[in-house]
Amino acid sequence: MSTALFQTLLRLGDNTLILGHRVSEWCGKAPVLEEDIALANTALDLIGQTQMWLGYAAEVEGEGRSADDLAFLRDVWDFRNILMVERPNLDFGHTMMRQFLFDAYHHALLSALAASTDPRVAEIAAKAVKEATYHLDRSAETVVALGDGTPESHAKMQNALDLLWPYTGEMFHGDETDAEMAAQGITPDLATLRDAWTARVQATLSEATLTIPEDMFAHKGGRTGKQHTEHLGHLLSQMQWLQRAYPDASW
Repeated sequence: MSTALFQTLLRLGDNTLILGHRVSEWCGKAPVLEEDIALANTALDLIGQTQMWLGYAAEVEGEGRSADDLAFLRDVWDFRNILMVERPNLDFGHTMMRQFLFDAYHHALLSALAASTDPRVAEIAAKAVKEATYHLDRSAETVVALGDGTPESHAKMQNALDLLWPYTGEMFHGDETDAEMAAQGITPDLATLRDAWTARVQATLSEATLTIPEDMFAHKGGRTGKQHTEHLGHLLSQMQWLQRAYPDASW
């Protein structure tokens, strides 16, 4: 087993898995019907990408586990997602700001992964980036509409940005696994994604009349020895309940 590739695939799959479940929490609860449908579709896209990333991870591991096993039968400390995606929704504005900040990163990452030296990674990324393009366009438009909207919506979006910004630095913070994968051309050097992300984020937030916090690339957490927040534990208790309550059940 290529440990570095396995860990990389977990990181890619865990990001979309956890964010997909967070976004799905809006099903039936969004402010308007159009948003309810759009958020449900976004969640489905992310979970579909998870199936591909974790499915490949299971193959690389070679221990007979499936994508479902990796999603539902790991404990909280075994997850490799960035901390931002596990944060609770709080309100609609917070959800959309989190989505936008991630989408800008995700689009840049998938675009680079589409040129991976690993044919399977490149194939998955080429398919996923099409969905990520739509996600980014939509979340950016929503951030602008709410940020440059009423005084109340503007204040909520600024508050969401202030809360989420300290988590963005982690997206560009690599470790030995990332360095090994980049050296093989399987993944990009994460630091090289920062310029594209910054350009898109700055342009959108400026149009939204929102102010970027002074500490532009604050960093919380890290890929090595990461301490997940209690939010992930609560989310997994809901997400994994059925599988753990009825192990090996089929329906």
